[in-house]
Amino acid sequence: MDWSNVQLRSLVELHRRGTVTAVATALGYTPGAVSQQLSALERAAGVPLLRRVGRHVELTDAGLALAGHAQRILDIEAAATAELERSAGRVAGELRIALFATAAAELLPLMLARIGRLHPDLVVRSRELVVDDVAHAVASGTVDLAVGLEYPDVPIRRDPSLRVVLLFRERFSLAVPAGSMSGAGPVSLADTGPPLGWILPPENTHYGLAIRTVCRRARVEPELRHEVVDTAVSLALVEAGIGVSTVTDLMLRLRPSRFDVLPLAETFERHIVAVVRSSAQQRPNVAALIQVLRDLARDD
Repeated sequence: MDWSNVQLRSLVELHRRGTVTAVATALGYTPGAVSQQLSALERAAGVPLLRRVGRHVELTDAGLALAGHAQRILDIEAAATAELERSAGRVAGELRIALFATAAAELLPLMLARIGRLHPDLVVRSRELVVDDVAHAVASGTVDLAVGLEYPDVPIRRDPSLRVVLLFRERFSLAVPAGSMSGAGPVSLADTGPPLGWILPPENTHYGLAIRTVCRRARVEPELRHEVVDTAVSLALVEAGIGVSTVTDLMLRLRPSRFDVLPLAETFERHIVAVVRSSAQQRPNVAALIQVLRDLARDD
């Protein structure tokens, strides 16, 4: 049957995410383009793969069956690509990567500069994604490698098809308005509270759930004043004296800020990780990029 990689990937993502809009976001297409790919796949298959339920579509039994085979086809294709790269005996070609915003701002320029020096024949194409979506982007084959975040209390789901490689650890501190808390020593989460409330991401994000878990372990329920996803906005609000938040060194490098940073008595950390498909981990291109990321982490 004559179908394309993009068509199979669209079907796999629809099975995983449930809506055409979510698939479009994951793959970087418009919903109309995804619908066209799915329609073309249906024509190639010769049987109905989708059925409309209200305003949404869902997979038929044939669609579910093909989605399972499609994932295996994509895995085989990835394994073939790895074998061809190994046979070439050098790091060359193209690699697609995804990064969350902070990593894109701080790590991407350094990584590209080092790749250019060490592996001039390797072309890296990058895209910024919401941090909680990077593992899905790798699993779907949208990218070859992603730089993401993992929290000990909220680990990335261990999909057998994925490998999570630790690059480095960051410990969180507490960011508070200048002069609002006395002392320079470690401060406990129990010492936070009125009149300053918390500036936090939503609880349905990995970061939001992780910080709330740490607070509750310390028998503290953070008084949420402002729910913010963007780190730079959170830092600006702390600087303006609006509330407190948690920060790492990498987050602090996003923008010059004037507020106090106090060490936390409680342990709260995050891990910067590389996520790759198991079948791609031994690709020379992927291995070279992971090594560059590890070297940057060690140098920093």
